[in-house]
Amino acid sequence: MHIICCIKQVPDTAQVKIDPDTNTLIRSGVESICNPYDLVAVEAAVQLTDKHGGKVTVITMGPPQAESALRECLSLGAQEAILLSDRAFAGSDTLATSYALSRAISKIASTEPVQLIMCGKQAIDGDTGQTGPGIATRLGCTLFTYVSEISEINLKTGDITVRREVEGGSQIIRGKMPALLTVELQLGTPRYASLPELVRSLRAQVTVWGAKEIEALPERLGVKGSPTVVKGISAPEPRKGGLTFNAEQDEKAVDNFLNQLFDKDSALLKDITDGKKGTHA
Repeated sequence: MHIICCIKQVPDTAQVKIDPDTNTLIRSGVESICNPYDLVAVEAAVQLTDKHGGKVTVITMGPPQAESALRECLSLGAQEAILLSDRAFAGSDTLATSYALSRAISKIASTEPVQLIMCGKQAIDGDTGQTGPGIATRLGCTLFTYVSEISEINLKTGDITVRREVEGGSQIIRGKMPALLTVELQLGTPRYASLPELVRSLRAQVTVWGAKEIEALPERLGVKGSPTVVKGISAPEPRKGGLTFNAEQDEKAVDNFLNQLFDKDSALLKDITDGKKGTHA
């Protein structure tokens, strides 16, 4: 079983600040990490190959320093790593990124058939959730989004059954492989790398491909292939704190809290009742 995991190196969003003059992210001095959702995908992929046999290949598109994210995935049990790095990729939006990644996956699959492609449901820097579905569309794979559990894989029939999260609940659905999964954090917890795996990840060779190696069309890469235009980025307005009740300093704190709670519940119940009356009228 061959599984490809698409990962992304992202800035640690807890440390990101916004330039008030340009409305762009200030990335200088900000630590880069592997997207947490992608690490869950890698962990799930390694567990599947431990069970069914095969290998995990991790791939990312980014500058040369993105190699460190690939090596982290190697330390978690992936066997092969590929870095797409080329000036032609600079400025790519999700459309251009999914195109480049799909070209690379097609090249890999031409010599080593791929049963599963796994990605995090989104990257924490952009939060669009578009790259995974874009890859699946280009490759013609079965697409499963928001996967929280992989229930069953039948290699003989080529079927995969997953649980996916939807608004108000979840679904259990089955489809054919090759398939692409975008995964939720609930799917698993990335393991801690062992010392032997850390050593192996440092010694492993990371293959680097540019636009020529994946036979990508120049007009579909980078800024040329990116129709998305960002007009500005701004931080949300800070929320005001709610009411506080200090039981150590106020004997009536509990009573005051309960009064506030019941008043809100009564107002909500009145709104619902009034709404129903209006509907019947």
